[in-house]
Amino acid sequence: MGRLVVTEYISVDGVVEGPSGSEQFARTGWADRFSRGPEGDQFKVDETMAADAQLLGRVTYELFAASWPQFEGEFADAFNGMPKYVVSSTLNDPEWKNTTVLTGNLVEEVTRLKGQYERDILVHGSPQLAQALIEHDLVDALHLLVYPIIVGAGKRLFDGTSETKRLRLASTRTVGDDVHLLIYERAV
Repeated sequence: MGRLVVTEYISVDGVVEGPSGSEQFARTGWADRFSRGPEGDQFKVDETMAADAQLLGRVTYELFAASWPQFEGEFADAFNGMPKYVVSSTLNDPEWKNTTVLTGNLVEEVTRLKGQYERDILVHGSPQLAQALIEHDLVDALHLLVYPIIVGAGKRLFDGTSETKRLRLASTRTVGDDVHLLIYERAV
């Protein structure tokens, strides 16, 4: 059975919105001020190479679909080629290769996906989706790259769960410009 891994760039104050790119957020690009360094970059490569599929929210999917197909190389080929599942009630005709839109019950769809794959299913960004997955106890691991910045506004990853969610710190290290890589697993 596959593991569902939420991977996020997150500020010290918990913001995950607009770390980089062209998102419509006044403080977009806050993570761009820092380097992850070679170790942090390698972690992101290894994380993707250890995955069988991606699960994305519509907004993150649209940002990725607009840029990733243009890239070439081993990493880009793996990223573009792996199956992508998008949770959306409005996306009808996805254009990015190997994309399937999930419109059914989130818990049932994700449980089916976890049973379908052996390795990780990565959730990049997608804060609204990540919050729903956390709420329904579907997340097996959180990969948090914590950037040393207070953004002060924006969507936060942990917001409004119905109960506490206990985690176990599996590993931690500092990479690049004091970016902390925290890997949490669900405590059982």
